[in-house]
Amino acid sequence: MIELSKIQSPEDIRQLTLDECDMLADDIRTKIIQTVSVNGGHLASNLGIVEITMALHRVFHAPEDKLVFDVGHQAYTHKLLTGRYTSFDTLRTYGGISGFPRHNESEYDCFEAGHASTALSAALGFARARDALNQKHHVVAVVGDGALTGGMCYEALNDCGNTRTRMIVILNDNEMSIAENVGALSRYLSKLRSTTGWIVTKKQVKHRLQNMPLLGKPLYNLIHGMKEMIKSIVVDDGFFDALGFRYLGPINGNDLGEVERMLTLAKEMDEPVLIHCLTKKGYGYKSAEQKPEVFHGTPPFLIESGKSANSSGKSNGAIANEELIALANEDKRIRVITAAMPLGTGTAAFAKAHPQQYDDVGIAEEHAVTLCAGMACGGLKPFFFVYSTFLQRGYDQALHDVCIQNLPVVFMIDRAGISNEDGQSHQGLFDMAFLRHIPGMTLIAPADEQELRLAIRAAYELNAPCAIRYPKSAIALPENQAVSSFAVGKWQTLMEGTDATILSVGSMTAAAMRVAAQLNENGVSVRVINASTIKPLDTACLDKLFAENRPVFTLEEHVLAGGFGSAVLEYAAAQNVQPHITPLGVADVFVQHGDHQHLLEDVALDDNTLAKRILQAVTRGESANG
Repeated sequence: MIELSKIQSPEDIRQLTLDECDMLADDIRTKIIQTVSVNGGHLASNLGIVEITMALHRVFHAPEDKLVFDVGHQAYTHKLLTGRYTSFDTLRTYGGISGFPRHNESEYDCFEAGHASTALSAALGFARARDALNQKHHVVAVVGDGALTGGMCYEALNDCGNTRTRMIVILNDNEMSIAENVGALSRYLSKLRSTTGWIVTKKQVKHRLQNMPLLGKPLYNLIHGMKEMIKSIVVDDGFFDALGFRYLGPINGNDLGEVERMLTLAKEMDEPVLIHCLTKKGYGYKSAEQKPEVFHGTPPFLIESGKSANSSGKSNGAIANEELIALANEDKRIRVITAAMPLGTGTAAFAKAHPQQYDDVGIAEEHAVTLCAGMACGGLKPFFFVYSTFLQRGYDQALHDVCIQNLPVVFMIDRAGISNEDGQSHQGLFDMAFLRHIPGMTLIAPADEQELRLAIRAAYELNAPCAIRYPKSAIALPENQAVSSFAVGKWQTLMEGTDATILSVGSMTAAAMRVAAQLNENGVSVRVINASTIKPLDTACLDKLFAENRPVFTLEEHVLAGGFGSAVLEYAAAQNVQPHITPLGVADVFVQHGDHQHLLEDVALDDNTLAKRILQAVTRGESANG
């Protein structure tokens, strides 16, 4: 029996017996549970796919053969089998290995993905490249059933089936995406799951007939020849067949031997093949099996109880839904929509309070945005709760379907700003840039919990497109500096000062207050203005600041290109003035993964660096003026 710590490459597991592999699978699950309990991460999906990943590496030969994982968060076993055991304890930590496939970590990571429904298109691209270059390797896409609620999957399936491009699709069917799967496709897969008995019966009949003397073998051959006709009656697998795929399954995806046999069969087929594997999300860890949604993406937890190891406090999503629950009590036109993220966005509470005013559309952000547009056209008041990183997928729909028609859709943008351990694919650093320039869009970034509640009420009354962006965790400003009122396009002075002004946006307002206090101790008097409306700007406030001709610093947890600072500079240029404006934000980089404080330091937005930069700028200005 080989120890998990000794595995340097997939070659090390190819000579093991199935019994040895079963023991290794237990060790893999133990290692994943131990690591995620300390670092946080995606647990349930990784526990469910252990055997499938082992089978893939035993049957295929990566990196020559291409293994493409969708979403990418289910690749922990893949990492452990491809030489990353010694670094696995650093998973998702600052400077450690990523929670997703990364080229710079391993040659075995052929495609980087942090969003769902991409693997089929990417794998088809790999297959087309192989064929164009007269190569012979295999291409396998590993796709969860939840990802199939995303439209890209069907575009890729249709394209692949139409051209009969040789590739293999593993459908990892655990009845979950992040939350419980919803929609017609989920019901279709449930129907296929119910036919597992057909496969078991077929095996029993084959065994008995082949062991019957004289007549057994001829009878088996006759029945085997009729099996496709029989199966088409008993098992409705026509959906994938109509798309041009050879459908195999469903099989037990947690049975290594069964998965290997099916992969070996698919490997010999010169056509698109889809293998339907039934797995259990959270397999091998009772707490994750019982609550797979809770353990989809989990903070550190206690293994014995499954309870969170520390409390992160109240989330802004929970606060926003509290406010909308109260609003929905008054107005039945309010509708809350999410895309497979009821726990992450806090909308599960709204769903419980107002189930008839709630929609979970699955992993289908583009559809969600246009659905909201249709609802608004029909007289409803839709609020779409979505992570900043996932709203990127709905940009065209926001522009074309919502804003061109000036519809009262409110985008509740969660995880705005640096999103820590999930890394570059999940950083919410681009939403202001891709929304601010759309005509008719109002863009708000509340500074604290109270202003978030007020902004929701204002958006409800606006009767036009509006986006409200906020970080995961609620922020409470000191009581004597808390935001007491809110009006679209009107900023508030939270701290007076005479030497310079910080125009802070959203999550950075609390930081601005701390930095101003630090600078005051160094003899620099700094005014802090809460610029919570990014569009429209408070031009009256800006005109006064420009007239003062003192240094102005814009502060945002967002990329500088196209962000709030850019908006202020654009206004200054339009007014033909040249004030001392210094934008402070994230430079032209993709921010990696790690804890929030380290990442703030990396992008020069930590308190000490901000105070130093402002002090130097103000001092230089005084010297020049003197």
